[in-house]
Order: sequence, then structure tokens, then C-alpha cells
Amino acid sequence: MTQKPQDEDRRLDSPPLQGRGRGWGVSANAIARLHGFAADMRRNPAEPETRLWAHLSRSQLGGFGFRRQATIGNRIADFLCPQKALIVEIDGHTHTDPLADAQRDRTLLALGYRTIRFSNVDVMQNVEGVLQRLLIELHATPDRRPPHPNPSPEGEGLER
Repeated sequence: MTQKPQDEDRRLDSPPLQGRGRGWGVSANAIARLHGFAADMRRNPAEPETRLWAHLSRSQLGGFGFRRQATIGNRIADFLCPQKALIVEIDGHTHTDPLADAQRDRTLLALGYRTIRFSNVDVMQNVEGVLQRLLIELHATPDRRPPHPNPSPEGEGLER
């Protein structure tokens, strides 16, 4: 039986914090579970997410590409603009703890991602306003610096 590169990424017998460079310090089992949760959420989105995705998909908003239900570390972002490392979260009834949301935002910021939040009500009643605000944020955010294609294993030459 031959394995595809994707199969190698998800080897379940690998050491706990190994994910072929994509693990973010998360076990292979946890990564596989997160990808499964994200796929389920893409198949069954909430109405506000469906409404916003209709405007973000196919780079319709200012030419910026977005992914929905993107996994970052051990988190799943509602929407991600990889070019800007900008996460868009739509907060509904499941976001009842502002302190937990703030901690999540700090964790993602430490990984290099900035989060902007909108409520379900904002999206459902004022999607044009949400899109205008999002476009302003996208233009104000510098492009993400891509990682070096051949990083030094010792971290030499990294900017401090």
C-alpha cells in the first residue's frame, strides 16, 4: 500500500507533537479531529456565516481570498484571509464569554493572526456595513510575510 503525502501528515503513530511541520505543537490525532470538526462546520454553516461567505467567496471582496472554517493551531477560525493573516469571527449565541474570546484572540495574535469580530445581528441586518468595515481593515493591514522557503534549523538569521 502506498501512502500519499497527506497520509504521512496524519500518521497517528507519530510522536505526540509531530505533524511534519504543520502541527503547531498539536498532536496528529488532535489535528485530524480539528480538520473533521472544520469540515462538519463547512457542511452545516450557521445562517450568518452562509450570508457572509456569499460575499467573501471567490475573492469577491476587494480581490482578497478567504477560507472558511480554517484550522489555526488548535483553533478553528470562521473565516481567514491568509494574505493578511486576518481572522473574521461571527459571534452568535455560543460566544457568551468575552474573556474566553479575548484569550483566544491573544493566542491567535501570538501565532501572527489578528482577529476582527462581528455579531450575528450585524451580519444579518447590516451585511453591507460589515463588508465596508472588513474592507477598511483589509486595506489597513499589511500583507503577511511568507515564511522563508529554507529556514535554518538553528534559527540563524531570524529577525528579532
